[in-house]
Amino acid sequence: MKIRLEWHYHVLKTKQSFFMKSEWMSVAHALMLSDDLEKTGRLKNIEFFDEHDTTWTKKELTKFLKQFETEPHDVKGYIDGGFNKESKNAGIGLAIYYKQNHKNWRLRFNDTLDLLEDNNEAEYAALYLLLRQLEELEVHHQAITVYSDSMLVVNQASGEWPCYEEHYLQWFNRIDQLTTKLGLTLQYELIDRSLNKEADQLATQALEGTKIEAIIEMTRSLD
Repeated sequence: MKIRLEWHYHVLKTKQSFFMKSEWMSVAHALMLSDDLEKTGRLKNIEFFDEHDTTWTKKELTKFLKQFETEPHDVKGYIDGGFNKESKNAGIGLAIYYKQNHKNWRLRFNDTLDLLEDNNEAEYAALYLLLRQLEELEVHHQAITVYSDSMLVVNQASGEWPCYEEHYLQWFNRIDQLTTKLGLTLQYELIDRSLNKEADQLATQALEGTKIEAIIEMTRSLD
């Protein structure tokens, strides 16, 4: 989560005060800046805003920072969807990498869905199920990087391309609602299919009837 500060600053030996606004920064840096400003004795008031323009108190941010140490963070999600035209079934695969309690973790998950119309809709369903898994992990108020090999989904979901297809827009609304509920900021990265083999294999296994849901500790970070 990124924080922006707004405050009124009283100039020494005058009656003048000025409104000031900071750039976006981490929670830790925002609290550090706030403490430094307070030490001057000339700070009239200060407000904290996140990327969703929600206001926070200093006490709430301090609590959030302490919780963040034990909650999942530095989250990266890989998604893929496969579609069988004959059966109209879709296979969804996703892999989530994250840090928690100074350890690196990987979650692998797949599922099948029916009544979808095409492969792109399966990709959107994978994105939605990624958010559902993040909700289960209690991931919130963070920037999440989502990796996909679908140019359409990455460009539409990021707002680069318009979306007019009704069956995609239904997923858009569900994704937007859950993203807002969790206070997440989604950052999309288009990757080559060769770099998305894990999510692709999980989607294929789902279509073949093999369900997977597992969390393991990684011996080293994905980076």
